[in-house]
Parts: sequence; C-alpha cells; structure tokens
Amino acid sequence: MDSTSVAGGPVTQIAWVVEDIAAGEQFLKTTMGAGGWMRMPEVHFGPQTCVYRGEPADFTAHISLSYSGDTQLELIQPVRGRSIYTEFLERGGSGLHHVCLEPADFEAALKDAAARGIPVVQQGDMGGQMRFAYLDGAASGVPFIELAEIGPNMRLFFEQIKKDAQ
Repeated sequence: MDSTSVAGGPVTQIAWVVEDIAAGEQFLKTTMGAGGWMRMPEVHFGPQTCVYRGEPADFTAHISLSYSGDTQLELIQPVRGRSIYTEFLERGGSGLHHVCLEPADFEAALKDAAARGIPVVQQGDMGGQMRFAYLDGAASGVPFIELAEIGPNMRLFFEQIKKDAQ
C-alpha cells in the first residue's frame, strides 16, 4: 500500500446509483458499449452481515454488473430500507456514486482510514465471498470510495460477467 493513500492500486469498478436500472443499462450500452449485463434483483443486505451508519442494516437493492475493458460497471437501484444508496438519491438523484479499489490488505486499509479520520458509512460481508466498506468523501465533494476484498468464488463470478460483456 502506498504510504500516501489508504488503498493503493487501480480503480476496479465505477458505480452509479439510479432510480431506473434498465434505463441505466441501456444508456451505458449506448454510450460505452457495455453489454452482457448481469442483473441481480432484490439483493438483500441484512443486519447479520451489513452495517449502515454504525447500526445493523436491512435493505434491498437491484444490482446490475457489466464491464468496459477490465473495469467493472455497477448500477444500483435501491428497492427497500435505508442505505447510503437511498441517501444518495434523496440528496441529488441518480448519478456517479463510488469508485472501488481492492487494497492488498483490507483490514489495514480500514485501520488506515480510521486513523486519518475518514468515516466508514456502510460495510458488509457477502457470504464470505466479498467484504466491502464505503469511505465517506462527501465533505470533500467526492461521494464515496469503496474498498473491497474479493474471494475466489466471487472473482470467478466476476470473470464470467466480464466474458459475457465482451
């Protein structure tokens, strides 16, 4: 990890929060050539595995994934419950929500963020195959930076989506 950054490495994902996931898919297909979208409806983030603003979370979102080259594209449409996604829509509507980095050491990156006073506003674990944490950059004019730790089965799933997008 670069000593000047919480998480070194390239951006691996660009994500938008939208009110209409189908419209987002179509727009990114038309403008970026992003096809082969893998839509996952009603993804539940529950209180056993997700925290939102320090409290157990309970929300659902439609999620759709594709790729542009090696960069994953993600669309998130909140469906139910409170999350940083619903907050974002309430603040200003659909738009660019976060970029994702995959630090070599997820725990060290979280500790570094805390030491620098950068709050984690939402974090979770997706069945042991992916851990994520959103760093809040709103005070600096940057919505969120996501840190992710991707397990082997999730990595294989992402690789299949990437193949389908080509």
